[in-house]
Amino acid sequence: MNALELDYTISRKIKAMNKFGEVIRQRREEKELLLRHVAAQLDIDTAMLSKVERGERNAKREHVVMLSKILDLDTKELLTLWLADRVYEVIEDEEVGLNALKVAEEQANYNNLKK
Repeated sequence: MNALELDYTISRKIKAMNKFGEVIRQRREEKELLLRHVAAQLDIDTAMLSKVERGERNAKREHVVMLSKILDLDTKELLTLWLADRVYEVIEDEEVGLNALKVAEEQANYNNLKK
């Protein structure tokens, strides 16, 4: 695989699932907030936040909570998107990924019933 093919493959994977990044970028732009101002509130550099928005880096959970407040988004919904992106990243290339999700869902349901 040459460098161009590798770049295409990487960018395709990044764009495959980045709901979290898409939502925070869209909301930040709607609120007319500059990337550098939001990054400063999170105490991270601008490049890092830009990579999070593009799906090239994962945000920390604490930053997700802070972003929900800064951007006036529902914390649980934003955490759900963030976690969904992370789960997808783990299973995207796995042949049995959907089966693994089903098993995990069954276990989560079982654990919730025991509570």
